[in-house]
Order: sequence, then C-alpha cells, then structure tokens
Amino acid sequence: MTRPLALTMGDPAGIGGELTLRAWLALRARGPAFLALDDPARLAGLTHGLGLPVPLVEITDPAAAAGHFSAALPVLPIRLAEPAVPGQPNPANATAIVGAIEQGARLALAGAVGGLITNPINKAALYHAGFAHPGHTEFLAALTGASNRPVMMLACPALRVVPVTVHASLRNAIAQLDTASIIEVARIAHAALRAQFGLATPRLAVAGLNPHAGESGALGEEESTIIAPAIARLRQDGIAVTGPHSPDTMFTAEARAGYDAAICMYHDQALIPLKTLDMHHGVNVTLGLPIVRTSPDHGTAYDIAGTGRADPSSLIAAIEMAAELARGADRP
Repeated sequence: MTRPLALTMGDPAGIGGELTLRAWLALRARGPAFLALDDPARLAGLTHGLGLPVPLVEITDPAAAAGHFSAALPVLPIRLAEPAVPGQPNPANATAIVGAIEQGARLALAGAVGGLITNPINKAALYHAGFAHPGHTEFLAALTGASNRPVMMLACPALRVVPVTVHASLRNAIAQLDTASIIEVARIAHAALRAQFGLATPRLAVAGLNPHAGESGALGEEESTIIAPAIARLRQDGIAVTGPHSPDTMFTAEARAGYDAAICMYHDQALIPLKTLDMHHGVNVTLGLPIVRTSPDHGTAYDIAGTGRADPSSLIAAIEMAAELARGADRP
C-alpha cells in the first residue's frame, strides 16, 4: 500500500486549516491520501463555521490513514494550548505549531509517511516564542540532519526556479552571492531533477544578476567575475548549463522551452516570474533534505482567515507533487 503523506497545521490563526479541509474534499476520491497533524477540535470548529462537510477521524498510527481517507480526514492529534482565533496569531500555540513540524519530520525520516507538506507559518510569531531558525527550511534541515545545504525550488507546470540567495535584503543578497554558492545550489538542483523528477539529463539556465546580464561589464561585473566561473565549473562536471542569461528575457515561453530549471541569483528574481505565470499552482519544494518536503507558495493570509475565501489550489498542487516526488524517491 502507498504510504500516506503528512500535512502540518501551519499557523492555526491563518488559512492552513481551511486549506486542509478543502484539499481533503478535492482529493478524497482519488488521492493521494494524507493525514493532518493538527488539533481535531480546531478542525471540527472550522468544518462547522465554514460549512464544509468534512468528517474527521482521529488516528494514532499513520498506517491507518489510507484506509480512512476516502471516508474521513485522518487526524494525528497535535493539541493547541489555546483556541485559535482567525487572523490573530497566538504565541501560546507556538509549541503546537513547532511540534507538528517535528512530528512530521520524524514520521518522514522513519518512513511512516512518504513525504511532508507544511502549511504556512508566521515566522515572526514563532520568533517571539523563542523559535531559533530563519524558517521552515532551516528547521527541517536541522531536524533531519541534512548533509547538504537545503535549497528552495519553486515549481509550477510552466516553470521551475531555484534562488541561490533566499531570505535576505537585496543589498545583502548581492553581498552574499559567490561562485561557490552558485555551484553548490546548481549541483543540488541538478541531482534532485534527476533523482526525484526523473529527468535523465536536466538542463539548467543560470540568470545574470544585472540588467542585460551586465552588458559585457557596462552594467556590472558580477556576471564575469562570479557567475561565469560557476557555469564553467558546472560544465566541467558534465552538467548541461547555459548562461548567464539576461533576466528580463529568460522567462518568456520560448526561453523556458530550452531549460528544465532556472538558477536565479536572489529571491524575487525567481519568485516574481513564477507567481506571475501561475500564482495558484506554485509549489515550494525543499531540495537537499533526506525527506520529501513541499509547501504552498503563499503565506498565512490572516486577512481572509476564517472567511471561507481561501483557495486550496497551491496546497493541492503541493500534496500532489509530494506524492510524485515520494514515488521518485522510492524508485531504485
């Protein structure tokens, strides 16, 4: 029997609970099966308040999830310290939020679930409660003992992007950029595209940093001093890689047909084109972990929490991609 996936609660003041319920409604008949690491009382309150016909079943063993999934949403309980109020993050519930992530990582490491999908968290709320990591990705790397640098890929049917620098100001991102980081991120992306996405010969396109990829040095020298040496080394490794490409033209439909993933220099260079192309089906995939981990490409959306207006498309895409990657990881 295919192993179920595990889905964390995220911030209980955000839209994660509604997304979980709507994802079950969409997937109950066809799968993939997943279990919710969440507070059953919280989810029951949402089903009533939002008028969503989602029966719940508490389980203690992840193996039971698949047998229940078509009839009810399986919930492995993680109890909240205080009732969640939509739109109002509560530091008292930080232990439960973190506990759901920890439990999901343990289950995935043990092979009890095929992969982990994380609902959005509010990092600032967790920082006030003593959370010591920049975000989900770094926390999961620590929990799983990852030997590689964790790398974020954003993927939708039209595009895959991998930023070399992530959550840093633009000024700091440019300062952090170096040849070794580009090489490391590209190698991890290349390996994941082969092992998990099933691409025999992945094609990478590397973005420039400056307008027009530096215009032969007239608009900046990073392309020649930092990026081009990385590309040369990757080619020596036998990786099919091109660039540095002008960032303003490399995301057209014609350009995207020539590569399988774009290696981008900073956060917004990667996320703006992906979210413009397909905001509702973008998935955050963490590469370099010993487990499969995906998440939707949006945040907690406190402004619409509890209103019934949350769109589950990105979470559903994240669940489906986690199942696909889990099958890839299970291939010999």
